Amino acid sequence: MADPNPTVGELFKARVVTHDDLNTLIDAVLDGRMEQRAELAEGYTLDVAAAVKANAFATAVVRDKTSTNGARRSAVRAAILLARAKRA
Repeated sequence: MADPNPTVGELFKARVVTHDDLNTLIDAVLDGRMEQRAELAEGYTLDVAAAVKANAFATAVVRDKTSTNGARRSAVRAAILLARAKRA
């Protein structure tokens, strides 16, 4: 990977980040257990709280009391996949 700070989606496509990794991050967000930095594979980290807060759509869906759990999971997943991971 040429980009020193690829998106989580790019890491997912390259199979550096797994479905289980994503589900763990999504669960943490929805359970209110967001830590400042989440460790990803191969020395990458992600500020999960900042990633979700930076995505206006995900923030709106998570805050909306009428949103279904599936909608919340999808919005958070999209925000995480679009976020840029940092090399640790």
